Amino acid sequence: MSLPKTPSFRLDGRRALVTGAGRGIGVACAAALAEAGAHVVLAARTGTEIEAVAAEIRAEGGSAEALVLDVTDTASVRAAIEAADPFDVLVNNAGTNRPRSFLQVTEEDYDAIATLNQRAAFFVSQAVALRMVEAKRAGSIIQVSSQMGHVGGPRRSVYCMTKHGIEGLTKAMAVDLAPHRIRVNTIGPTFIDTPLTRPFFNDKTFLDEVLKKIKLGRLGTVEDLMGAVVFLASDASALVTGTALVVDGGWTAD
Repeated sequence: MSLPKTPSFRLDGRRALVTGAGRGIGVACAAALAEAGAHVVLAARTGTEIEAVAAEIRAEGGSAEALVLDVTDTASVRAAIEAADPFDVLVNNAGTNRPRSFLQVTEEDYDAIATLNQRAAFFVSQAVALRMVEAKRAGSIIQVSSQMGHVGGPRRSVYCMTKHGIEGLTKAMAVDLAPHRIRVNTIGPTFIDTPLTRPFFNDKTFLDEVLKKIKLGRLGTVEDLMGAVVFLASDASALVTGTALVVDGGWTAD
């Protein structure tokens, strides 16, 4: 009897692009992909941050380089992607939020959140997918969505709108790109404890409300997302496309 073999989680020989790679979740995604063997290109607007992350990855034996890029500048995105070798993996992580009651949202708030969370994700994905198709390379596109792409929440009307939109975009992309062997999925984190989010958790009332929703009783960490991104990038998820991997501690279970 010949037992089946587990598909590899390794990414040796593959090229991965991670946007918003200078901080928090982006750093964790880049580190995880590099540890799995991928050459990682870290994209963000702040060169010093991504250069530091790339240097740390290389110091630990990984392969990484920095790409200073404003993902909201579609022309620059297209030029950068066309100039680079094709990617096998894209992690669309760049995003933002401006927590505000629906009745207080301004046009500036709306445009800032929607432009980065939705428009930029669309056109970065398109540019990367076009290069994959031209090179006849199978690939994996991973959108960093949110648990808020599946539910609603107070003071998050525009954010929820954009993340629900990313979930729909992912399903449509998966249908269009399947003939090219390009898979498209989302990761939906709950509230993640990072230096940027930590000040919000200093508000005990807010923290208590969040922890009541997370059935496992704790905030997420960036490490909680690292296995998920490697899984979706690798052959271990070869038949997974058009779906969401929600890493939310049970927030959306009820």
